[in-house]
Amino acid sequence: MGLSTIFFLLLSLIPAVYFCLDKLLIRKSSSPNETKAQKPKLPPGRTGWPLIGENLEYFSKLQQGLAYKFLTERLKKYSSNVFMTSLLGESMVIFSNAEGNKFLFSNEKKLVQLWWPSTTSKIFPKSNDGSNIQHWFAIHKILHLVLKADGLREYVGIMDAVVKELLQTYSKNNTKQVNVDEMTKRHLLTISSNIFLGINDAEKIETLGNRMRGVESGVHSMPINFPGTTLNRAIKASKLIHNDLNAIIRQRRIDLSGHPSPSRKDLMSILLLAKDDNGKFFLDEDINSHLIGFLMASYTTTQSTILSTMMYLAELPEVYNSVLTEQQAIADGKEPNDMLTWEDLQKMKYSWNVVCEVLRISTPGIGGFREAITDFTYEGYTIRKGLKIHWTFDGTHRNPKYFHDPEKFDPSRFEGEGPAPYTYVPFGGGPRMCPGNEYVRVAVLTFLHNMVIRYRWEKLIPNEKIIRIPVPRPAQGLPILLHSHNP
Repeated sequence: MGLSTIFFLLLSLIPAVYFCLDKLLIRKSSSPNETKAQKPKLPPGRTGWPLIGENLEYFSKLQQGLAYKFLTERLKKYSSNVFMTSLLGESMVIFSNAEGNKFLFSNEKKLVQLWWPSTTSKIFPKSNDGSNIQHWFAIHKILHLVLKADGLREYVGIMDAVVKELLQTYSKNNTKQVNVDEMTKRHLLTISSNIFLGINDAEKIETLGNRMRGVESGVHSMPINFPGTTLNRAIKASKLIHNDLNAIIRQRRIDLSGHPSPSRKDLMSILLLAKDDNGKFFLDEDINSHLIGFLMASYTTTQSTILSTMMYLAELPEVYNSVLTEQQAIADGKEPNDMLTWEDLQKMKYSWNVVCEVLRISTPGIGGFREAITDFTYEGYTIRKGLKIHWTFDGTHRNPKYFHDPEKFDPSRFEGEGPAPYTYVPFGGGPRMCPGNEYVRVAVLTFLHNMVIRYRWEKLIPNEKIIRIPVPRPAQGLPILLHSHNP
C-alpha cells in the first residue's frame, strides 16, 4: 500500500474522533445504577485506534483481492456472523452471510435505510428536498421504469449499432492492437449519453467522458476538499458537467413545453415531466445531480464487467469457444445487416452465465451500506439507531459454503435454478435492487456478441496487475491483440 493511500485512509478517519468523543460522553452520562443485565449486548469486535480503525487492514486486503480473508479471520475469532469494526470514519457493523443479506434487504425502510459515504453529497450536491431519502426513492422508481425490460427493448438495436460502428472502424483501419479500457469507454459513454441524456453529439460525449473520469476517482477519495486533492478535482469536474447539463436541461424544458407525452424516451426528458409522490416537479438541480450519478454508475460498473469478461475469455479458451458457438448460431440466423433484438438476447443463456460468474468473482465495488433507523436485535445482538452497516459481496460470493471451490471460474453454477437466494448479490436485493441490472445485461451481451463473432484475442500483458478500488480493472487497461475470424 503506497504512502498516498495510507495518507488518504488516515485523513478519511478524522470524523471518527467526534464519534468516539460522543460515545464517551454517552457512557459517562449513563445511570450509575445501570446493571450489566440492563446493558444491550452489542456485536463482538473492535474498532481499533480512534483515527485509524481497521481501514488500513481492510483496504489493503481489498486491494490484494483478500477481502474475504478479512471477514473470515474475524468470523472465526468472534464465533459470530456479525461483528463490529471501524471503517470510513464510522463505527460499523459487518453482516457477512446470506441470512444477513436477506435480513437487510427485507427490512429496507423498516429497520435500515440507504447510507452513502460523505464524499457523495459533496460531488453530487442536491437541494434540501433532493437530499430526502423519500425523494431518492421516487427518482429510483422512475429509473426502474426506464430500465426495466419493456423500456430497454428499443435500446437493444441502438447498443448493437454503436458497437458495430466501433468495430467496423477497427476493421476498416486494419487495427490489430487495442486497449479495451479505451475501447469500452467510448462505446459505453455513447450509449449511456443516448439513453440517459438523449445526446448523440460525439464531441459532447468525448468532453463528458473526460470529466466523468475525474468524478469517478473522487467518489472513493479522501474526504478533504483542499485545492489539489482528488476530491477537490472531482468536485470541479462535477461542476463542469453540471454546467453543461444545466444548459441542456433548460433547452430540453423548452422543447418539452406543451408536450406531456414526449417522443423522446431518454431519462432526462422523463424526469423533467415526472412528479414526486406529493405531485411536485423535481428541481433541475436534483435532476442534474441524479443524472451524473446514474451516468457514472452505469459506465463504471458496466465497463468493469466487460473488462473482466474480456480478460477471462482470453485466459479460458474452452469458455470462449462455448460463447462463440452460441453467438455464432444467433448470427447465422440473421441477415448480414440485421440488428440484434430482445429475443436474440434471451437465447444467450450460456454467455450470460459466463458474465454472471465474472460478476461473482470480480464484482464491481465492495458491497453496500445501510444505517439503522431504529434500535433492533439481530442474532441476539443490539444494533443501535444511527450505526452504519456494511454488507459485502465477498461475504457470500467467495464463501465455499455457498459456492464450491469459489476461486474456480465455473459458469455452470448458474444453470437450472442457479445459486441459493441471497448468496449471489452483485445487484443487491429487495426494494433496493439495483435498477441497472437489465441495462448491464443488455450492454454487456450486445458488446460480447459483436466481439466474439469477429475476433479472438490475446492479452499483451499476460500477468497484468488488477486494480480493485473502486472497481476491478486491469492496471494498464487490458491491451489485447485481435485475431479476425475472417482476415
